[in-house]
Amino acid sequence: MLEVGTKAPTFTLPDQNGDMHSLEDYRGQKVILYFYPKDNTAGCTKQACGFAERYPQIQEKGAVVLGVSKDSVKSHKNFEEKYNLPFTLLSDPEHKVLEMYGAWGEKKNYGKVSMGTIRTTYLIDEEGTVIKAMGKVKAADNPAQMLEALS
Repeated sequence: MLEVGTKAPTFTLPDQNGDMHSLEDYRGQKVILYFYPKDNTAGCTKQACGFAERYPQIQEKGAVVLGVSKDSVKSHKNFEEKYNLPFTLLSDPEHKVLEMYGAWGEKKNYGKVSMGTIRTTYLIDEEGTVIKAMGKVKAADNPAQMLEALS
């Protein structure tokens, strides 16, 4: 996981519409960058809907939300439309960005070990520096925690 105070690694990924987004595009704004395992699963849906519900307040505080998973652009589009998500979802099928941000690694599920996405959230300031880093976050609590971190 990245340490608070480090420069956030730059990246470029396609969103749910196939448009490319770079972290550099958001200079001058705070960015809530969250990594989640899979579209349309219970925890990930709870987390995404929590961010959607708080999005107007997040924007009022000068921030944007970027969700990243290894799901495809098409999967992200379906997820966005199904839950009316007002923010950008980025597709990282080769998990390069997930790895750069320490959100890809060993997971244990019912005693079975596999590689996958570790639910991780960062708050990045206007200059591109990590000002909050949260690993193994609880999906339902994370949006409120991040809104509070913006205050």
